[in-house]
Amino acid sequence: MRRALLHCLVVLIAAGATVLAGPGASGAEAASVCSGRPQKTVSFATGELRVYKDRAYACAVTVAKKPGPRRAMSVSLQPRGGNPVVDSGDYTERAGPVTVHALNRCVRATGVVSGRKGSTGWILC
Repeated sequence: MRRALLHCLVVLIAAGATVLAGPGASGAEAASVCSGRPQKTVSFATGELRVYKDRAYACAVTVAKKPGPRRAMSVSLQPRGGNPVVDSGDYTERAGPVTVHALNRCVRATGVVSGRKGSTGWILC
């Protein structure tokens, strides 16, 4: 009985921590939306472009420096020789993630928040 009660308490505490982290936890949240290891971070005036890579895929996300009202945001990820994958719209804190197959391929990424942008050029070659 005590073990079951303790387990329920641990689950409730974990759930509360997740709720409390909420939308303001952009660093940890952005890391969790893309699998793989961080490869490149490009800071620009209104946000950050983050690129991750696992064995066969690259993933990118654009995160606003200051989450707030909805504004134009986008992220684009293009494998060399392929078409870009784009997520754009009016978001409060993040555009993406977008993922492309990148086994033995270079990729380039671009992120935009409120008209300001950052890009990587060709990376992961």
